[in-house]
Amino acid sequence: MCTLLERLRVRIFADGADEAGILRLAAHPLVAGFTTNPTLMRAAGVSDAGAVARRVLERVPDRPFSFEVLADDFEEMARQARVISAWGDHVYVKIPVTNTRGECSDALLGRLAAEGVKLNVTALLTVEQVVAVTRALAGGPPCLVSVFAGRIADTGRDPVPVMTEALGVLRPHPNLRLVWASPREVRNVVQADAIGCHVITITHDLFAKLPLLGMELADLSLETVRMFQRDARAAGYAL
Repeated sequence: MCTLLERLRVRIFADGADEAGILRLAAHPLVAGFTTNPTLMRAAGVSDAGAVARRVLERVPDRPFSFEVLADDFEEMARQARVISAWGDHVYVKIPVTNTRGECSDALLGRLAAEGVKLNVTALLTVEQVVAVTRALAGGPPCLVSVFAGRIADTGRDPVPVMTEALGVLRPHPNLRLVWASPREVRNVVQADAIGCHVITITHDLFAKLPLLGMELADLSLETVRMFQRDARAAGYAL
């Protein structure tokens, strides 16, 4: 394993819904947990989200798993959260920071946390949202706060200042952990580690690129040239 990977302090959670991929990554020593969401499940062709979740939980019972509610109404979110939470002590329930009408879910979060439900609050993009979520969850059970740094970067903004400030908001509350969500490149792992972020989610495709971390650029250049040559020959191209 790459020495730089071994030195990482940030915990890596594999992000995906492909059942075979989840079980494969469960054997990797770098993977400390798993997350998924309805979009990933749909992309993976999942037809019964609950059935897939229960199967992988049986196979991987020793690491945290985050599964998302499927409702938009807060009361139905609460009902589904209790169902998901009952799947296991290592299960975190993903609740979006708002519903589709933009109404903050902080009251629901506080209610579920008071019941002992472990939560992964998702789709945060602003420090103000982090503050509201922290107020709702402080002093409760272990919870994750997922700030979508990759989507912040998609707008042309540097996510590092936002993530650093979010860490400061969470720091006084030992039950809360910050998740660097939706990373776009391996460099994001380095950034998350450098600021002391607790967790970063990595899609299965991005995970395959982690061995490139710290690779000499001249070696990568040569490998790129070899890739072009392999693909040209395999395709039978001629001029």
